[in-house]
Amino acid sequence: MKDLYKQLEKDIRYIEGLKSCFNCGVCTAICPAAQVSDYDPRMIVSTVQQKDETELEKLLKSDTIWRCGECLSCKTRCPRGNTPGYIIQALRALSIETGMFTESHQGRKQLAIKRTVGDHILKYGYCVHIDEVDNDMYPEQGPVWKWMRENRESMLERLGTSYKKNQSGTLRNTSQESLDDLKKIFDETGGTKRLEKIEKDSSEKAKELNIDFKEGKDDYFNYLYNE
Repeated sequence: MKDLYKQLEKDIRYIEGLKSCFNCGVCTAICPAAQVSDYDPRMIVSTVQQKDETELEKLLKSDTIWRCGECLSCKTRCPRGNTPGYIIQALRALSIETGMFTESHQGRKQLAIKRTVGDHILKYGYCVHIDEVDNDMYPEQGPVWKWMRENRESMLERLGTSYKKNQSGTLRNTSQESLDDLKKIFDETGGTKRLEKIEKDSSEKAKELNIDFKEGKDDYFNYLYNE
């Protein structure tokens, strides 16, 4: 893969995120992810500043770029006005665009995110919806949540929500007009193409790993989710 830097430098997040880093390490000191993993935003910025294609390719194929929580604490503290979180966003986009995301354990999980959050936005108009958060996938929710889901219609009615209703209020049905508008936004901004790219490259990786790939919560999805 050639000219990775030329592609990276077209991303406005990279342009805005990297000004003049002198590797002081303040971003790493404030970073929550750095406290619980081997993620080091200072080293990310140092690597991209080198403009070494080989090192950039290694980064795009690594778990490292997927450990950032995008809280942007780094932006608030950098004495030079850099935003490592923006650089990470640009690197993630390039990793998906080039298909390199499938080469890392954490990167491959983009399919699981696409088939939950991404698909749910287009289906319900919500990132997270009570109908989808069950205890099989989210056992940490515990027995209280299990009871709430099993009794959600009567419980949410008593709480005065608009669950499954075509009216204003919490958990209301998103109108078809709004869902159509969401789809148009995804189409126009490249979101639809991005989701299709994740599916296509994930399919190829599943074939390479000899894991059944279909749609929804298939074998490959469960492999990613439970690995």
